[in-house]
Amino acid sequence: MQLTRAGEYAIRAIVYLSAQPEGKISLINDIAEVQEVPRSFLAKIIQTLTKVGLVRSHRGVKGGVTLARRPEEITLLEVIEKMEGPIFLNVCLIRQGECHRDVTCPVHPVWREAQTALLGVLSGYTMDMLVAKGAELQAAHGQGTGKK
Repeated sequence: MQLTRAGEYAIRAIVYLSAQPEGKISLINDIAEVQEVPRSFLAKIIQTLTKVGLVRSHRGVKGGVTLARRPEEITLLEVIEKMEGPIFLNVCLIRQGECHRDVTCPVHPVWREAQTALLGVLSGYTMDMLVAKGAELQAAHGQGTGKK
């Protein structure tokens, strides 16, 4: 499994929005600049994030975007799966019988264990946790917070 560029940029956008004060409407241009994401590509990603219910779009002169839910309610796994679809380390994990060897293959249980561990790690991190970790890392390296 490799995260696509769209998945990576979606994570950056959600982390950015999670770092903003509750209710603050952010402009796509600001997110794109701070997160170093092409604006036009980010606009398409934001459309997807809106459709899947992670972001709320606000129209008009004071328009922009906000999170649709609180950062502590959104996991890294959810953002990835909303953008990329379900995560499977190997085709045999999609569903039982997808690979005719899944019951006799000695590697199948290893793939299942690795996938379970990966999903556990990704679901164990919420956006508020990532914002806190980002602030900690930026402080340690003498950089700003990315807030505007």
